[in-house]
Amino acid sequence: MPIDKDLVAALATPLVLAILVEGPSYGYAIVKRVRELSDGELEWSDGMLYPLLHRLEKSGHVRAEWGASDTGRKRRNYHITESGRAELADQRRQWDTANRTLGGLWGMTVATGEA
Repeated sequence: MPIDKDLVAALATPLVLAILVEGPSYGYAIVKRVRELSDGELEWSDGMLYPLLHRLEKSGHVRAEWGASDTGRKRRNYHITESGRAELADQRRQWDTANRTLGGLWGMTVATGEA
């Protein structure tokens, strides 16, 4: 069963910022990491990722620079900024609150799935 598009949209910013905390990355690698982290439950397209990366860059949360891939082709590498780290901390606080609230209603910890 696919994950609702509104939830996917809500996850997008903190997920990309958290991936970039691991280190600089580029579009395809971010999509691959999302798929890996979600055990294939989240399938992002370029049409979803690149507008988000551009918004994050415009807001100062990430910076992009051109670099070369292993094959020598050019690609944009994205790096989290200090502003992005602060935004991620705020997003994490919000998700912790949501997780705690839903966990209280459902009688379990949402993040671990324990009853």
